[in-house]
Amino acid sequence: MDNLLILSVVAILGTLLSAEGAVYTVGNSAGWDISADFPSWVRNQTFYVGDVLVFQYNKYHTVNEVDKSGYDNCSTDNTLLADSTGNTTVPLTAPGNRYFICGVLTHCLGGMKLAVTVERNRTLSPIGAPVGAPLSPFDPQSATSPASAITDGNNLPSFVSRSSEFGKGYGVLSWLFTLGTLLMVLAVKL
Repeated sequence: MDNLLILSVVAILGTLLSAEGAVYTVGNSAGWDISADFPSWVRNQTFYVGDVLVFQYNKYHTVNEVDKSGYDNCSTDNTLLADSTGNTTVPLTAPGNRYFICGVLTHCLGGMKLAVTVERNRTLSPIGAPVGAPLSPFDPQSATSPASAITDGNNLPSFVSRSSEFGKGYGVLSWLFTLGTLLMVLAVKL
């Protein structure tokens, strides 16, 4: 009985302390497109290590991660990542600034570029506190480096959402499920 109680406490604490990242569809419903208002979209977001950017776009666009100079000048000369599959996911694995442009010069010059600042970690809220940024189950440990982190959207795991609204409150639901399971196990044992 003591071992079961200790195991249950460890499971609850593990659930409470697990960090889940948010999945953001860049540009919301407009996607990665010249018609999207990226400065307004990014202004309403806070990105943390473990979050994921999902770029959805047509065959006339690309996603290129570049340095600050490439972003400012719409240049793909020093591209860090490049993709043209139409569905690109980029895990945010480290804090700092990240810069993305469309590789079509006229699109980039027309505003199809995105600069994001990635914060260290989301702070944990006490139980009962309002849920902050949208959460979705994503394992940031699966990405080994920024260069290998970009993936074709067709290979996304089924739990990765294309909407930043998916998964709000998953930590609370997970905690409630674990607590309910613990109470049922204790009730059976008594």
